Parts: sequence; structure tokens; C-alpha cells
Amino acid sequence: MARSGLPHVLRRAAAPALLALLVIAAPASAGLLAPEAGGGSRNAEDTRTLYWLIFALGVVVFVGVEAILIWCLVRFRARKGAVAAQIHGNTRLEIGWTVGAAVILVFLTIVTFVMLPGIKDPAASDIDENGNPVAGTPAAFAATDQPPPPRGASMNIKVDGQQYLWRYKYPGRQDVFSYVNMYVPVGMTVTLDISADDVAHSWWIPELGGKQDALPGYINKSWFKITEPGIYRGQCAELCGRNHANMYAAIIAMPFDRWQAWYDRQARAIQAAKDAAAQQRRELEQAEGEAAAEGGGAAGGAGQNPSP
Repeated sequence: MARSGLPHVLRRAAAPALLALLVIAAPASAGLLAPEAGGGSRNAEDTRTLYWLIFALGVVVFVGVEAILIWCLVRFRARKGAVAAQIHGNTRLEIGWTVGAAVILVFLTIVTFVMLPGIKDPAASDIDENGNPVAGTPAAFAATDQPPPPRGASMNIKVDGQQYLWRYKYPGRQDVFSYVNMYVPVGMTVTLDISADDVAHSWWIPELGGKQDALPGYINKSWFKITEPGIYRGQCAELCGRNHANMYAAIIAMPFDRWQAWYDRQARAIQAAKDAAAQQRRELEQAEGEAAAEGGGAAGGAGQNPSP
């Protein structure tokens, strides 16, 4: 008797246990259901909204189907002496679920195309190239390829994936670059030219937008505009080798004056390093020249015949 009653007990406990697991898992898996956003950039917020909308519709469909299934299991469960009715098709029902599915797909298509320009096309900057506020920020517009930001300032940064770090080249006459951490001013629209030196990588800062492949010989584009100072972290999202797990990235957003101060310090440090390397090369070349001259003189002296 104990054995025969065990499956019945397990069946009765399965539903509450499953419900408890779903409740517990919901907050833990929040980042799995939709991309992170956290106010990082508007395109990331729009992407997250679109994910949640699709997820919500999926939940409604799932709950509706499961509710009908459970109702049918209870309503038409086997009984002693009952003979199941044989039903061959239901035209109204078949038309209903076909039209319902079509309406959902049309709705998702329309919403996706309405929101896509805000995700794909760069927005205008809130500040100009000197850090001053821009009056009247125009709206973004749609295009087949990622267009430049609407009128006003923007910053283009070249993102180069290397085994196993990210290198960023900043615009300007100075040769300013950084590794791992990218520094940007708050309110500035930043466009990215993403490529790679060696193998396929994937650029992804979850709070700032979608993934973009970094491929040798190709340039993919992305953009973001951060409205609040902070640090936004990410990691290479493409298995690129044994140290893939250590290929981190971070975007450090700061007010324009602080960013300009960092840029100037970085430019001076890079120029000083170049000057030091050039001076070292000159000293090495000079030392090699003197050694060659001394060696030639000694060889010439050794080759002379002694006087009689």
C-alpha cells in the first residue's frame, strides 16, 4: 500500500513545488529573460522593453494553453462506464487559433519595426564637442545601415578585439588609445567601429545595447549614449580561445570636463612614452655606430705591416 500511494503523493506535491520554483527563479533569472538596461543607454532600454513585451505575450499564450489543457483533463477525465465522444475536427476552433496566432505575429511585427529605429539608429548628443549643452535634440531616424547621429557632436571610437583584450582608439589629432576600459563623456553619442585583429570576438556591454561581432577584416557598428555617470561592465561574448573568460571590458562615463582632463593626461603620457622610446632608439643606434667605428679602426690597425 505504501508503494502504491507514493506516486499519488508525488503527483500532488509536484504542482506546489513547481510553482515555488518559478517564484524563486523569477528574480534570480531576471537577466536571462531580457537584456540588462539599468538606465545605461536608450537603445538598451528599448531592447529590454521589446524583450519584455514578447515575453509577456508568451506568458499569456502559455497560461491560456495550459489552462485549457488542465480544464480538458479535469472535465473529460476517464470515468467508470463513460464512453469518450469521438470528435473529428472543429472548424470554428481551428479558425480561431489560426487568426489569433496571426494577430499576435502582426502585432509583434508592427511593434518591432516601430521600436527598431530607436534601437538601431544613433540618437543626437546632449552636448557639443566642447561639452556645452545642445539645444533642441532632434529625434533619431531610420536607415538601412546605421546612419551618423543627427546634427550635432558625436564621438567615434574604434574598438579592436585582440586575444585577449579590447583596444580603443579615440578621435583627435593625438594618438590616444586605451585598453580594457573605455572612457566617454556623459551625454555624448558614441558610435563604435568594431573589428578584430586575430579571431572572432563579440563586443557586449549589456546595459548599453546589443552584441556586435568583432571580426578580422570587417567593421561592424554600434552606438550608445550614457546619461548618468558610472561604470558599465561587459565581457567578450564569443569563445575566442583559452583566455576568453578574462577578456573583460568596461565603459567609464564621466562629466565632460573630467573626460577632457583624462584625455589630455592620456595624450601626454602616450607622447612621453613615444619620446622616451625614440630617445632610446637614438642612443642604441649611436652606441651601435660607435661600436662599429671602433671595430673598423681596430681591424684596420691590425691589418697594417710593421715598419722595418
